[in-house]
Amino acid sequence: MGDYKAQIISGAYADIIVRQGTDAKLELGELLVAEDEEEKVILQVHDLFYGSQVSQQNLERISGFSLEGKEVRFINNEARNYSLAKAKNILRVRKEGARSDKSLPKFFSKLRSVEKEDLSFLSETKNKLLMGDLRSGTKTLDLPVYLDGGKVLSHHVLITGTTGRGKSVLMKNLIWEATGTDYASMLVFDPHDEYYGRKTLGLKDHPSGKARYYTSKNVPSGERTLVLSLKLLRPDHFDFLDLTPPQRQLTYFYYKRYGENWIERLVVGEEDLGAEFNEMTLAVTRRKLKMLLGIDKGETGLVTSGVFSTTSGEGTVKDIVNFLEEGGTIIVDTSTFSGNTELLVASIITSEAFSKYKYYNHKGILDSKPVINIVLEEAPRVIGREALEQGPNVFSSIAREGRKFKVGLSAITQMPSLIPKEVLANMNTKIILGTEMNTERQAIIESASQDLSDDSRAIASLDKGEAIISTNFARFALPVSIPFFDEEKKKEAGQKKENKSYPGLKE
Repeated sequence: MGDYKAQIISGAYADIIVRQGTDAKLELGELLVAEDEEEKVILQVHDLFYGSQVSQQNLERISGFSLEGKEVRFINNEARNYSLAKAKNILRVRKEGARSDKSLPKFFSKLRSVEKEDLSFLSETKNKLLMGDLRSGTKTLDLPVYLDGGKVLSHHVLITGTTGRGKSVLMKNLIWEATGTDYASMLVFDPHDEYYGRKTLGLKDHPSGKARYYTSKNVPSGERTLVLSLKLLRPDHFDFLDLTPPQRQLTYFYYKRYGENWIERLVVGEEDLGAEFNEMTLAVTRRKLKMLLGIDKGETGLVTSGVFSTTSGEGTVKDIVNFLEEGGTIIVDTSTFSGNTELLVASIITSEAFSKYKYYNHKGILDSKPVINIVLEEAPRVIGREALEQGPNVFSSIAREGRKFKVGLSAITQMPSLIPKEVLANMNTKIILGTEMNTERQAIIESASQDLSDDSRAIASLDKGEAIISTNFARFALPVSIPFFDEEKKKEAGQKKENKSYPGLKE
């Protein structure tokens, strides 16, 4: 067979049957090429099975003899028993470019393994955002895969996979690649304090110097304390919180009456609320806000003990949003917060950024601004079905219409099935890592940009660091390998250290 691994023998457009060569070994997800004069047809294996010229009845009889220790020999065994694969037709490549293929490759075409020269156009795009290296089965090709970062990050990204399959490494790579570009800013809410790199390589070492870190504990030299003024809070920032309608109405009542001092008045005031609100509603709302904000009633007013303050932090959100406008990356350490406090901090900052970009769009100056992409872990907390039953919030609003204002989400979750289909459909790029649960695979497959109905087995079998990217901005679902962050970036850091671009790098 020479360099050929298989040959087309029958089938249909989405189920082309190929016979594997005797010395070859096809894999799920492997990319194969059928050459047709000046064209190349790219196929992908989505199923493997056995074939034989011997009847099933005779195979069972022969197997019985073999199991009983009786010698059985086939005449020309390789020709009579063999392996078959099902492949789907995904792309036709010509000199003038690549396009989706709507025809069958020639009958009996011989197939070889894909080579990087066959798909070199995957490295050619504007606003380059590196997604990983092209993968064919388990083999990684020396071919970096780039997508248009401006489009990908503004039209929302869903990152999904079982624990331990590489979601954090993938996100570290994407944030690193987007940092310092002229097309995007990243706003990262980090519940595990893993992106900045306090003790390891991280965003603190990025050569652009365009990453800032906000934390409320043990602030590293040169970084910023995360403190927010209570005066910045509005009732809509609490949309994600489980408040009853009367409790929510009470927060708007105080906000309308007292403006920026509404939190203080709600907690320490003794106003007569009349018949509109009862004492129980006030007591429960007060208790929820005190626990969430880390505040309490003191002898002379409010006493604060957390990230919120009555005396400082008025400029924090403004500084963050201004830096994002300049193309910077912001990492907000939320590792010491409760889940609701983390979401409140994220809601305050995100709301300000979204409102400002809406204003720029109204003024006709939005085109000059970089995309802002918001990285949010455990995304179903704010865009999941249960969260949205309480009403819309800033994150669900961005999921629906953020792309019109150059604001996108990078939503990370193990459980995409918890997110409504209409929200998943708005996530135009899905980065799929190994997913074992069938319900979660189906949720991804049903909302993918390409037809992945034959890829359930491939998704379940993805190993750590392997992914499939389904996106509106590529002609087919891209199989990629995710480079290990520390090794790849340390190599890059070593190349740039001589020009002192990496002052924080530790050997």
